[in-house]
Amino acid sequence: MYVCMCFGITDKSIAAVVRNQGVGNIRELKEHLELGSQCGKCIQMAQDVIDSTIIDDSMFKEVG
Repeated sequence: MYVCMCFGITDKSIAAVVRNQGVGNIRELKEHLELGSQCGKCIQMAQDVIDSTIIDDSMFKEVG
């Protein structure tokens, strides 16, 4: 799903940056993706994707 309509950024692309680059917050995410600088409506949803990706990955690593 699209998180940032202004720049066409999806939840999958955000999750990939979180996993591959170790991003843990919006400030770090903005270093990798152009996000939140146009209208800003995507910031909360992007943070939700970051949070859920971190939780999912940490749970997976504990099980594995």
